[in-house]
Amino acid sequence: MRQLMALAFGLAVLFGAPLRAAEPAGCAPVPLGTAQVCSVADGRTVQLVDGREVRLGGIEVPASAKAALEGLVGGREIALWRLGADNDRYGRVVALAAMTPGGPDQSIQKVLLEQGQARVAAHTGESGCAAGLLRAERSARTAGLGLWADPYYVMKNAGDPAEILAIRGRFAVVEGKVLSVRESGGLIYVNFGRRWTEDFTVTVPKRLERNFTAAGLPLKKLAGQHVRVRGLIEERGGPWIEAARPEQIEIAERGHE
Repeated sequence: MRQLMALAFGLAVLFGAPLRAAEPAGCAPVPLGTAQVCSVADGRTVQLVDGREVRLGGIEVPASAKAALEGLVGGREIALWRLGADNDRYGRVVALAAMTPGGPDQSIQKVLLEQGQARVAAHTGESGCAAGLLRAERSARTAGLGLWADPYYVMKNAGDPAEILAIRGRFAVVEGKVLSVRESGGLIYVNFGRRWTEDFTVTVPKRLERNFTAAGLPLKKLAGQHVRVRGLIEERGGPWIEAARPEQIEIAERGHE
């Protein structure tokens, strides 16, 4: 009897539980040492006394974030950790930064996100750091702080393609219920409506599917789930985001932030 009960419980967990992304490894980027800030160029770029220019990786910011960043780091010493393998196309070091002696889990990026001064980017550079950044963003979004009180930046509804298309060419966060998941050619289509020529769609290159599965996001099981997607809004019939990295998609059941 106990074995039957255990089996029934296991099946209930397997088939009845909502899809959850796997908890990634901890945030442990490569340390780059410490340096003093000379000036702040914009809301995510600082010039160091030693001549290096650093871009705070993993976040998207508006022009108004410059003042907030200056207030945090102006003239102060910061610790740096590399995010990603290379510098960006402008030669800037892409890094996670924290006020010394803080660690990567106390990053300046998290502070800006918690204040509502930034949004988590589509590419965080270090998947293990994405979870903490997303939690920081979520707290500000739930409280309606900063950007999350501005209609231009608030999360877009996947069921309103016209609203999404109004900001094509820009970064956005879109949430809605996945209607179906289909595969055609080298792409996987995550559909939020029945009409691909009008409705919001997310595409994932088939060759990257295993990365999503490894992160606990098997794409074929997203149908019926409420998800949150971030990336550049493009137009392919209807509004469209290409997701190349698992951190671009979150499971986000309504009412369960």
